[in-house]
Amino acid sequence: MQKIFKNLKVVELANVLAGPSVGMFFAELGADVIKIENRLTNGDITRAWKLPGESPKAPLSAYYASVNWGKRSILLDLSSTKDKKKAIELLRAADIVIANYKNGDAKKLGMDYTSIKKINPKIIYAHISGFGSKDKRVAFDLVLQAETGFLSMNGTSTSGPVKLPVALIDILAGHQLKEAVLIALLNRSKTGKGAYVETSLYGSAIASLANQGTNWLLAKHIPKPMGTLHPNIAPYGEIVTCKDNKQIVLAIGTDKQFSALCIALNAGYIFKDKRFSTNSMRVKNRSALLKILQKKFSGHNAKPILTILKAKQVPMAEIKNIKDVFLSPVAKKMILKRANKNIGLKTVAFKIAVNK
Repeated sequence: MQKIFKNLKVVELANVLAGPSVGMFFAELGADVIKIENRLTNGDITRAWKLPGESPKAPLSAYYASVNWGKRSILLDLSSTKDKKKAIELLRAADIVIANYKNGDAKKLGMDYTSIKKINPKIIYAHISGFGSKDKRVAFDLVLQAETGFLSMNGTSTSGPVKLPVALIDILAGHQLKEAVLIALLNRSKTGKGAYVETSLYGSAIASLANQGTNWLLAKHIPKPMGTLHPNIAPYGEIVTCKDNKQIVLAIGTDKQFSALCIALNAGYIFKDKRFSTNSMRVKNRSALLKILQKKFSGHNAKPILTILKAKQVPMAEIKNIKDVFLSPVAKKMILKRANKNIGLKTVAFKIAVNK
């Protein structure tokens, strides 16, 4: 990929995941990203968020590496006059600053937009907060998952609320901020003017409720924990176990796909059954349908039946663990390496080719 932002300078005043993910986005695309970390706390808190198997002597954790590759890191105490001058010089030459200060902290340190635009009027100041710039609540991803409905929808009827396995709200907020920064960059290229852009974890999470949000707004349906199941489609999210104990999740979205599934299983009669002939009927009778499908899949090993289903364009997949995922050619290309050693994971998944 071309280093499209090779002449861009970014100063990152952000910690943990959401803000740093934005900095890494620009670093991956060639920008010079300087991450200013708090010298008084030995840097970004995630440096110490290590798995039990990680060396306590290692300078950083795998978690930290997930969103801080390709940056230049500098430890400063912004309450110190000397260190603050160093930060100011970096900000004076920057195109973008990324911050996630708690309410009031940026102004106290002189790192707020009003202060910085005085020394750099063209700067794009990108701020990310938990619940909005005026709310002082501490906002970790799990708190936001609870506050915005994700926790209530995830899990099963017997498990109770279950946390998403990645800090998805942080990641979604990072994407929102990237979009805002790119719009501000586009506007600056036309007008020469800098900008202040802001998003919150809370707002980003609400904006990402998609069909679950409109299911309530339009149909007054309050989503309940359904595991992998989909409230509007069946069999979508149903998990079947094959003869070799490997599991397949089905994602059937149309009658044509369901018909193809039945034919692949040599069970065309299932589609002809009135209980399963339309999506609405399949949603209504999904428990009975799963029992029939499970019986059929239990007579097949996973690999042969997956080959047949793929050939018939039936949407489904074997459930893989992370180790299995990184055996795929596509996943291997997403691994960041140095001297043939894994050092992280790319976060930019698109390609761009600029006309010459």
